Amino acid sequence: MVKITKVEPAEIESLSFKIIEEEAGEHGLAAEQWAIVRRLIHTTADFDFIKDTRFHQQAIEDGIAAISKGAAIVTDTRMAQAGITNTHLAPFGSEVHCFINDTGVIAAARAENITRAAAAVSRARDLLEGGIAVIGNAPTALIELVRLFQQGEVRPALVVGMVVGFVNAAEAKELLMNSGLVYITVAGRKGGSAVAAATINALADLAAKKSKR
Repeated sequence: MVKITKVEPAEIESLSFKIIEEEAGEHGLAAEQWAIVRRLIHTTADFDFIKDTRFHQQAIEDGIAAISKGAAIVTDTRMAQAGITNTHLAPFGSEVHCFINDTGVIAAARAENITRAAAAVSRARDLLEGGIAVIGNAPTALIELVRLFQQGEVRPALVVGMVVGFVNAAEAKELLMNSGLVYITVAGRKGGSAVAAATINALADLAAKKSKR
């Protein structure tokens, strides 16, 4: 017989975090890194994120600073945009943008025979200057962002590069880690829009806590 634990709605998240802490044990991550990785585990129930998540040494500091300044956040999918909660972003003035369905982006993608995700990166370059790129689905978007950065056309404060899949996902993230960009990523094939959004939610939570000190 299946035993269902009765939990009050307000207690579900805290109980989930308690279970994650117990099952993770000694993980060796710094406190702020763990706050992010724990959120990824909470989102996916996948403890592999402990060993697979990669942080540029400036990632958390620069991400918190960008959010605290109200930097723009640009996602590659509507799903990632919807997954980023406004609770902690609103006080700082950060807004979340997605251009995947922009008519100009659709036209450019057709004309240049590229994906809409790649075209959307070019469309968002002004917002990405000092902003945060959140790419959780399309390797082509991440590859295009690296290309623009290396050509000196855009310099985001942080790239949350968590593209997922079997074609160029792992390779695109390896490219990111060797690009000179400040990043948070996940080695290998895993990732996704929900994971990318969860990373921003965790960073926003850290920014909110820091602002109250």
